[in-house]
Amino acid sequence: MEIKEILGKCDHTCLSKTATWEEIKGTVEDGITYGVASVCIPPCFVERAARFACGRVAICTVVGFPNGYSTTAAKVAETVELIAVGADEIDVVLNVTRLKERDYDYIVDEIAALKKVCGKKVLKIIVETCLLTKEEIAVMCELVVRGGADFIKTSTGFDSAGAKIEDVEAMREFLRGRAKIKAAGGIRTLEDAEAFIGAGADRIGTSGIVKAVKQQ
Repeated sequence: MEIKEILGKCDHTCLSKTATWEEIKGTVEDGITYGVASVCIPPCFVERAARFACGRVAICTVVGFPNGYSTTAAKVAETVELIAVGADEIDVVLNVTRLKERDYDYIVDEIAALKKVCGKKVLKIIVETCLLTKEEIAVMCELVVRGGADFIKTSTGFDSAGAKIEDVEAMREFLRGRAKIKAAGGIRTLEDAEAFIGAGADRIGTSGIVKAVKQQ
């Protein structure tokens, strides 16, 4: 796979708790230079980053991050605000507690409410696969489809483990093309990215791929 093709599937990410505007600006500049799918940045920087990018790269951000147990109303309000100030893509963390309780209607309703305010903007649902069984991953694939999200995403990268090839393969099997897949967490090399794309990932969330390309 060509490097350009891999970069075009990457959400170039900077979500460090200590990130400064200079780091975020550098992430946006690299995203523009290397032709990534989007840059994924903290909510507090979205408005400034959108003005700086001026449409040259899509701006992605996170909601309910990283634990996902804020209320639906809070997630919806955050999403509305972020879209208003320039976000093109929203990555929302699933309420895992509701999944563990098998409160599936709550999850579908939350996803549907989020997609309603996203409209044509891209909505990705982060399910934190390291906390789920294979059966729960299968259930989440169905709930994401029912709720109308565009993507299911493996991980925040802030929990005990990130993306695994076998989880992406399972998602591809369960989804059967009804939603897209984003693999994130611990993907740092071009070889890693290519392997995840081969397994079925349509997007790669990573802070390392652009760095890897720069070092070539």
